[in-house]
Amino acid sequence: MKTKLHIFKIVAKHLSFTKAAEQLYISQPAISKAIKNLEQDYKTTLFIRKRNAIELTTEGKSFLIYTNKILAIYTEMDEKFLHKKEDFPDFIDFGVSTTLSNYIIPKIIAKFRVQFPETKFNVISDNSENIENLILNEDINFGITEGSSANPILHFEKFIKDEIVLVTNIKNNTFHTGQIDLQTLQEIPMVEREKGSGTKAIIDTFLLNHKITKLNSVVFFNSTEAIKNYLYNSDHYALLSVHSISDDLMNNKLKIIDIKDLSISRWFYFVTRTGYLSNTFEYFKKFVRHSYNL
Repeated sequence: MKTKLHIFKIVAKHLSFTKAAEQLYISQPAISKAIKNLEQDYKTTLFIRKRNAIELTTEGKSFLIYTNKILAIYTEMDEKFLHKKEDFPDFIDFGVSTTLSNYIIPKIIAKFRVQFPETKFNVISDNSENIENLILNEDINFGITEGSSANPILHFEKFIKDEIVLVTNIKNNTFHTGQIDLQTLQEIPMVEREKGSGTKAIIDTFLLNHKITKLNSVVFFNSTEAIKNYLYNSDHYALLSVHSISDDLMNNKLKIIDIKDLSISRWFYFVTRTGYLSNTFEYFKKFVRHSYNL
């Protein structure tokens, strides 16, 4: 039951069987079977299945509230009985890229300190290159960054996959199908990150591969939060990390518009110096994975 509820939560998060399968590393038929079993067990319909999309039913939204409560109890049980540790350092410092530091890591550390209230953290938020330099200079021992480099002195291990998606205000009904093509992408009014942003650089590279050199950009901001606050009050569009908008999707503030023939993705990696060994890092890494995925 725990596994089926977890699958339901991830499908509800993405409103996509395909994206849930990618995150959970299981087949799409397995995802569909788990949802079908839940619907049969509870004699209800959790999702409305449309031609190219799904959405939660009223019952599905209520079911998600109970699912979150149940999975939270499972997590507490795991932390209490499965993830015991006698001693832990008084202080941990590490580096993370901006998206992670804003939307993922704070929640994980808050959970960690419930279990280890004596441990203090210093989290350095910066671009990936600067985090890697701090590790190379032994100012910090590990980090979580965007992408990986070819530097043999550094060791990278995949954490989570990030997808950059096109989003707009939930009330914007310009595209009733929820999908646009590449030509339309170049015409709609866009809100972008400032020049020099790592996310913008990734977006520009993907667009260039599709022979798109310029978007119809009308406003530039130097933070994702600023862009989201703009979109709450506008019918314009932006390309943002899916991790940065999960709460907005759940709270019906923003929605995703699919771009036909374009998928923009990247990986976040745990990074250390090659050969670096630490029980602290290994435990913290497992805790991060456990907290994020469950």
